[in-house]
Amino acid sequence: MVSSSSPSQDGAIATPSPRSIHDVVIRLAGNSQDGIQTIGGFLARLAGRSDQEVMTYMTIPATISGGPSIFQVRMGTGDILSAGDQADLLVAFYQDSYENHIGFLRPGGVLLYDADHVKPDPEDRRFTAVGLPITSRTVEAVGGSSKDKGKNLFVLGLLARLFELDVAKLTGLIRDRFGGRAEDIVRNAMLAFDAGYGYPTDGLRACFFRLEGPQVSAGGRPQVTLDGNTALTYGLIAAGVRYGAGYPITPWSSIMETLRTELPKYGGTFVQTEDELAAIAYALGFAYSGHLAVTGSSGPGLSLKMEALGWATMAEMPVIVINVQRGGPSTGLPTNVEQSDLLQAIYGSHGDSPRVVLAPRNVEECFYVALEAARIARKYSTPVIILTDQGLATRIEAFDEPNLEALMANPSVDLAERGADFKPYPLDSITRHAPPGARIASGKYPTVSGLEHDELGHPSGNPQMHQKMTEKRREKLRTLAGEVPVPEVYGDPEGDVLLVGWGSTWGPIREAVGRLRADGAQVGQLHLTQINPLPLGLGEIFRRYRHVLVIEMNDQGVYGFGQLAMLLRASLALAHIDSVAKTDGLTFKVSEIVDGVNRRLSLNGHGARV
Repeated sequence: MVSSSSPSQDGAIATPSPRSIHDVVIRLAGNSQDGIQTIGGFLARLAGRSDQEVMTYMTIPATISGGPSIFQVRMGTGDILSAGDQADLLVAFYQDSYENHIGFLRPGGVLLYDADHVKPDPEDRRFTAVGLPITSRTVEAVGGSSKDKGKNLFVLGLLARLFELDVAKLTGLIRDRFGGRAEDIVRNAMLAFDAGYGYPTDGLRACFFRLEGPQVSAGGRPQVTLDGNTALTYGLIAAGVRYGAGYPITPWSSIMETLRTELPKYGGTFVQTEDELAAIAYALGFAYSGHLAVTGSSGPGLSLKMEALGWATMAEMPVIVINVQRGGPSTGLPTNVEQSDLLQAIYGSHGDSPRVVLAPRNVEECFYVALEAARIARKYSTPVIILTDQGLATRIEAFDEPNLEALMANPSVDLAERGADFKPYPLDSITRHAPPGARIASGKYPTVSGLEHDELGHPSGNPQMHQKMTEKRREKLRTLAGEVPVPEVYGDPEGDVLLVGWGSTWGPIREAVGRLRADGAQVGQLHLTQINPLPLGLGEIFRRYRHVLVIEMNDQGVYGFGQLAMLLRASLALAHIDSVAKTDGLTFKVSEIVDGVNRRLSLNGHGARV
């Protein structure tokens, strides 16, 4: 038997010869109170600090009292574009964890279960099942007074042993995570980790693996490991956003909390308001005073902001509005993913109320989409909505650290005197406001309201003026559409099917393209980040394929098409645009996309077997 001494006490522990693997999918299933997300977060951040690729997926209960939860992490080398359809290793803390998630373990995979709580089916020979007394060993290591607190760290130590993970970096992450608390908390965390790492390996010999080393190019930028909400928040700060307001709602709240703590460091402020209406009113007040401001919410909160968003369109105020989408309608599925707010974002307000809508495809793009939203809002003096979703909000990925020295903006309010011919709403150019305090040589100061107005901002009920101002607000979005590069097609430039996506479906779609092409189908991928206005030239690309399938997480609706598919059909008048849509509250599996494509190809005589 191998000694159970911990690495921090006696150095390295001998292990059986591990099998080398390219990447691994680990699913941790338990309750939210067990610190499932903590283990997954440690693994994801370790991968990032080790120059490996990583992607995560998590579910959390919607009830305050907690409940069943999972955290899935896929890490390794090469392009990791999804969190994985099936797990290579399932860690089950309870009987219901085993029963509800054993179906996600691939045949030949490893089931690691807490023998104190789980009794697996002894007749199920599809997997290697290994039972460990996780709870009792944690209590033994930490002490009875702590009960089973710390068994997540016990499992983390065991995983570090099984996969030959970097113990020094992991323990550093643990100390960083708990370092601000009492010393006994840090000590207990390390005791639990060491107990898991030093657990005797008899019966575990089939479970040892070594992740292949990353291929790091010389001179490459260091990696950062963030979730989507954090990346979006720091993108806003880099873009020069210094003011904002919001109201807490899942899954937007972590953006609000980070802005509350970070903006004062840059001379700004973020206000937590009494409700959603006040939040957007504050943001528009900041914008009126000459600052690019931000507010945000999830779908229910965006509904409440809509009247004020109409005011922002009429007054042409630069403001960023973030919608971290979740399952709906109403309270719906507050901790699950959906992409059902697209039409709300584009058309939610009364009247003709054109606005820009952007949607990041992954965690890295959350950062850069914030920069683009700020650029557009300033240049075109318009509201910009960023549509992210719960999957991106909580997903952890590693990517190259942005060049902040080149990207950081620190804008100031333009209080320069305006000339005698100044018009804030000129019909022949983009709106440019004069913030309060800026002198206007003519002495004719504008008003800023929700009323239709003339070029000076003065209220006007003139029919011709309303027509011209409506056209002005519309035409700047058409101008923007002409500036947007046509998205590149990945895969085959023509052929059987083009898969079109937006938001967090990007990674699974790209993996699906690889599988379909490997089986002989001619398949391409086109992904849209700017959704309103749509970039020009899409029709020419779509005509190169026999089928265009839009992959999105919303319902096909009364007419049989998802929300983006309906927009594309309406704008391009192409009948071969169809939908692969779902609303189960879960991210797309690669296999679901492949199956959806094959069903449609088979129905039209162009089947591909995958």
